[in-house]
Amino acid sequence: MISFEPITEETLYIADEIVRSNHLYNALENGRQTRTAKELKTAYLPSSTKSLFVKADDTYVGILDYMEKNPNDGQFWIGALLIHEAYHGYSFGTQAYLAFEAELPDTLPAIRLGVLKSNPRAKVFWERLGFHTYAESNVNGALVDCMEKVLRNEE
Repeated sequence: MISFEPITEETLYIADEIVRSNHLYNALENGRQTRTAKELKTAYLPSSTKSLFVKADDTYVGILDYMEKNPNDGQFWIGALLIHEAYHGYSFGTQAYLAFEAELPDTLPAIRLGVLKSNPRAKVFWERLGFHTYAESNVNGALVDCMEKVLRNEE
């Protein structure tokens, strides 16, 4: 069963292990295969986003980071869904997203996220979950597909 647990200063070392296991993601995201302790704190302990562990029963299998209201567009955004490399291929990413979506308020009209153009595997993953590209953007010199899933139509 999938559950979520907030990342704290005391559990940041677990997040470090999950992030370090994903060399390809790190290389795509920041140009190198590792992250510093300071980068991890900045990414997963800020007040502007909420960072959760993804747990399968009692095992930490991933990280989900999101922002309820992006100051740029006022929309709900997923910042990252990262599964530990050892658990790739077991559908934990899909299970985690679906469990997370099921916990969202019924009044939320849509979810947005960005996928690096250099990561087509991630784009296919999100498309299978019902997301579509609505725009392209340049973020810190990287081309990004801005994707959205409509949860309910506003009429």
